Amino acid sequence: MAPRANWKGYLRLSLVSCPIALYPASSLSEKVSFNRINRKTGNRLKQQNVDSETGELVSRENMVRGYEVAKGQYMVVEDEEIEAVKIESTRTIDIDQFVPKNEIDERYIDSPYYIAPDGPVGQEAFAVIRDTIANLKMVARGRVVLARREHVIALEPKGRGLVGMTLRYPYEVRDEKPYFEDIPELKLSKEMLDLAAHIVQTKSGHFDPSQFEDRYENALIDLLKKKQAGEKIEPAREAPPPRVVNLMDALRASIDAEEKKAPAPSTRARRPAKKKATR
Repeated sequence: MAPRANWKGYLRLSLVSCPIALYPASSLSEKVSFNRINRKTGNRLKQQNVDSETGELVSRENMVRGYEVAKGQYMVVEDEEIEAVKIESTRTIDIDQFVPKNEIDERYIDSPYYIAPDGPVGQEAFAVIRDTIANLKMVARGRVVLARREHVIALEPKGRGLVGMTLRYPYEVRDEKPYFEDIPELKLSKEMLDLAAHIVQTKSGHFDPSQFEDRYENALIDLLKKKQAGEKIEPAREAPPPRVVNLMDALRASIDAEEKKAPAPSTRARRPAKKKATR
């Protein structure tokens, strides 16, 4: 059974529309997380909102949004005023355009979502829109409101449903020129490029997320298992910095190392079992 949808509305292509539900396609809930606790009592800490000038605790009814109009001066904006900013995409993903997928700059891609029909009504219309996008071999671009903000969203078929990728606006993407302008243009020798290409060939494969290994997450899990078992935690040894060597020597040595290296299977650490609370 699919998890609870965090958005419901309509998908519309011109005069064709259908009810849909939108679900996050990624989650951080499986990652190891920590709570702040009182070392003396072991109790969890809770955050409180205090006035930055008086230091007094502020009650919930006195908490409002403020927009800074000058240094230290804020204009109060009420929830009802923000709610009044309604746009058409609040409850409808309107397809505005079809674009080739390879034209979407990766820097603009934000968060993935699964999109499915919301109930049996409109499933045929959903299938028509989905299959039309598939047949065109393009990506549909529309707009959706999530958490009050309107996002551009790119839709493409995924199995019997759709995947939507929210896209960043141009003002959210930094221009690369200030970061790259000091990199000089170099004329590299053919031998260097050939050696590098050979290294790439030895490392070539296919995209397989099952081979991804979150080594930091696994190290945290291992630490928690040791703590639960009462084992002593030894400080990690720092890896030595890489040696600066002649580039051609480094390329040749890399080829030798890659040819000798055998692929090792990925191992995943098991999560520490949570102890049941005793009454």
